[in-house]
Amino acid sequence: MRFPVALHTDDGKNYGVTVPDIPGCFSAGSNEDKALDNAREAILGHLELLAEFGEDIPNANSIAEHRTNTDFEGAVWGFIEIDVTPFLGKAEKINITVPRLVLRQIDRYVKEHPNEARSRSAFLSEAALERMRKSHDKAKTLA
Repeated sequence: MRFPVALHTDDGKNYGVTVPDIPGCFSAGSNEDKALDNAREAILGHLELLAEFGEDIPNANSIAEHRTNTDFEGAVWGFIEIDVTPFLGKAEKINITVPRLVLRQIDRYVKEHPNEARSRSAFLSEAALERMRKSHDKAKTLA
């Protein structure tokens, strides 16, 4: 999942980082790269705690949504990609039915994109999570 992050600086050297979609998740660093590295660690720590307490992993919203928040005025925006699957709980084996052509297309995609899709199961899980996120975002927009 790609979490947007807002980088702030007062002196052009030291940076603070806010992760708007994860309440209370902040970090800092002596330059942009260190700030982003530290933000990755902060996100992982927060997600680990959420999983430990049985809380849901928050959805990552778009930068456009966060830009409207005056708290982030003047921020430099970036993304930090996090594999959230380790925080979703123990894997369970299931039996599903998929049309043969679709299954072949999934397997081909996984083979051709090993950095994006580690396995057939990971691909299907990530696709389902993305579909649910989009549905949630759409419902939020309509509200």
